[in-house]
Amino acid sequence: MLSSPTIGRTIEVLLVEDNLGDVELTKLALEESELDIHLSVVGDGAAALEFLNAGHRGQIDTPYPDLILLDLNLPKKSGHEVLVAIKADRVLRRIPVVVLTTSQAEEDIFKAYDCYASGYIPKPPSFDRFVQVIRSIEDFWFSTVRLPSECQKS
Repeated sequence: MLSSPTIGRTIEVLLVEDNLGDVELTKLALEESELDIHLSVVGDGAAALEFLNAGHRGQIDTPYPDLILLDLNLPKKSGHEVLVAIKADRVLRRIPVVVLTTSQAEEDIFKAYDCYASGYIPKPPSFDRFVQVIRSIEDFWFSTVRLPSECQKS
């Protein structure tokens, strides 16, 4: 596998998703990538914040994500609550957060952008379209955009 041309190393992606079917779809879509992507998955909002805070503290087994794919409808803490917490932290706020959710409600879209989401993508209904969406996310965030070389934990 290739490293990202803009990152030059394994790409760390955190998927915050409670639907096991959507987790599997995302894994399958990323497996088709030519890039070296490591996917970490957490199933609820509280676990997402624990994961990110562990990375923030430099715990060895917790990779620091280059990108977060965030569902909104999560147990324990909603995606909006997770987004607010991430963007309130001076280090974590540097991580791009793309909302990937079934909701197409205008209220959710406005609220996500008000909380500084980097993008809002409704989950497509078919596997082929889902793979296309994941590929477009990869292409934009890992081949086009310049991301910081690992967020500095200072």
